[in-house]
Amino acid sequence: MRAIWKGAVSFGLVSIAVRLYSATEEKDIRFHQVHRDDGGRIKYKRVCSIDGEEVSYDDIAKGYDLGGGEMVILTDEDFADLPLTTSRAIEVLEFVPAEQVDPILYNKAYYLEPDKTAAKPYALLRDALTNTERVAIVKVALRQREQLATLRVREDVLVLNTMLWPDEIRAAKFDILDEDVSARPAELAMAGSLIESMAADFDPATYTDNYREALQEVIDAKVAGREVVQPEETEEAPAAAVDLMAALRASVERAKAARGETAPAKPAAKKTTAAKKTASAAKHDSEDEVAEATPIKRTAAKKTTTAAKKAAPAKKATPAKARKSA
Repeated sequence: MRAIWKGAVSFGLVSIAVRLYSATEEKDIRFHQVHRDDGGRIKYKRVCSIDGEEVSYDDIAKGYDLGGGEMVILTDEDFADLPLTTSRAIEVLEFVPAEQVDPILYNKAYYLEPDKTAAKPYALLRDALTNTERVAIVKVALRQREQLATLRVREDVLVLNTMLWPDEIRAAKFDILDEDVSARPAELAMAGSLIESMAADFDPATYTDNYREALQEVIDAKVAGREVVQPEETEEAPAAAVDLMAALRASVERAKAARGETAPAKPAAKKTTAAKKTASAAKHDSEDEVAEATPIKRTAAKKTTTAAKKAAPAKKATPAKARKSA
């Protein structure tokens, strides 16, 4: 679990650093609204009722309807100035008998975990609540709203139950019950016998959500039979790819500019390809030049050798003439 709130429980001069965790989770099977024909997700737009234009989240404020078409607009700055003195504290107001808290007031439940340094005062408050059979009435600010709550013990853990404010409970007013309607003694005795025959100790683990289980079986059967629709790609996908490529190209150009390179990425790639072609052509041209030049070099070598042979006897004749002269 991940803590959703951090603060401290304070009663008297005792402060207990705690973390708050959701104690419950919904197990409902969730569905998306989709197009029956192709399974495409249904999207909703935030449109202004006056000008018909789509509105972004940044331009949305909170409005209080005064009636008669008049609206008071509140911004984040207006909410920032509201006093929430208990924003980081769970302030104990009083301790009351548990049976005096009407269960209709309970809203959501949270577990309290103490910090390592606050384990002893945490245990002190837990054991004191157990021994006195009382619950603590507290105030706490969660999600920018001050709430009334109780602190009680469940399985050796402090549980915070947020409560509705008294003016949030509707009055049960039904005219038919105002009439003098009562059961006869025999009927009341028979109802008592029925209740006794069905009496048991409450164990929530013995009850299951039959509808959810049956619905899950339907989904599993659909999957096993491969009655699964894979929505086709919408026409918006290519637009997103184009935007992504534009962002990548701009990022490459910015990175090159940061290194002092002014050439953009795409032209540079063309230049590299052209350079490869030029290098390849130059290589072939060089090979052709070598092929044409080789016979010339060989001919020159032969001529040089012949000239050397003709010149050699002349050199040998010189000493012979010299001996005759001698």
